[in-house]
Amino acid sequence: MTDPVYRRVVIKLSGEYLAGQQGFGIDQPTIDRVADDLIAARQLGTEVAVVIGGGNIFRGVEVSSRGVSRTTGDTMGMLATMMNCLALEATIERKGTPARTLSAFVMPEISELFTRTAAHKYLAEGRIIVLGGGTGNPYFTTDTTAVLRAAEIGAEAVLKATNVDGVYSADPKKDPSATRFDRLTHSQAIEGGYKVMDATAFALARETSLPIIVFSIAQPGSIGAILRGVGHGTVVAG
Repeated sequence: MTDPVYRRVVIKLSGEYLAGQQGFGIDQPTIDRVADDLIAARQLGTEVAVVIGGGNIFRGVEVSSRGVSRTTGDTMGMLATMMNCLALEATIERKGTPARTLSAFVMPEISELFTRTAAHKYLAEGRIIVLGGGTGNPYFTTDTTAVLRAAEIGAEAVLKATNVDGVYSADPKKDPSATRFDRLTHSQAIEGGYKVMDATAFALARETSLPIIVFSIAQPGSIGAILRGVGHGTVVAG
C-alpha cells in the first residue's frame, strides 16, 4: 500500500452536499458514502479531522438578510453544523470505526468541548474527530474554521471537498469556457476572488503555510486518492 502524502489532515465538507438530491436535511445514502470514504482515508494511516458546514439545515447569512441579526443568524448556523457532526459521528461508528464530535461550544450533554489536547488524544487513539460549531464566533465561515483547526492541531493540509474538481477561473457550471487551475498560490487565490473558499480562509492558510487541496467528492474514494497523491484537484500553496 502506498504511504499517504499527508499524515494528518482536516477535511472540509459542505453541509449542502449531505442533503444529496433531496436539497435539504441529511440524505442517508450520501452520508453513508462520505463515512465510507473517511474510514478508508483513516485506514491508509492518515489521522483525519472533519469540519462540516450547516447549509443543508440552516444558513445564518440568509436568515440575517430577513431581519434577524447577523450574530444570531450565525449562531443558529453554527448549531446546525452540530446536527451534521452528530449524524456523521453516528454513521462512522455504526460502520465500526471510532469517532468523536468536538464542539466549539460548551454543551456537555451533547458533545465534548474542542481543545487541542482532546483533539490530539483522540487522533492518537485512531478516532476520526468531527469538529462542530464553527469557530464558536459569528462572522467566520466553516472554511475559515477548517484552516484554523488545521493550524491548531498541526495538520499538514486542508482538503476542501466540493462539487467540482478544483478551482476554476469562473463557475464551470455557468461558463463552459472556464479554465481549471492545477496549482495556485494563496495570494493568487485571494486576488482572483475565487469563490471555492472565502478570502479569510485563504489568508489564514497563507499565514500558517497550510496547503489547501480543492477536489470533487462526487466520486467514491476521492479522499483516499488525494491522500495517495493520485487524486484530481487544485493545490493552493506557497
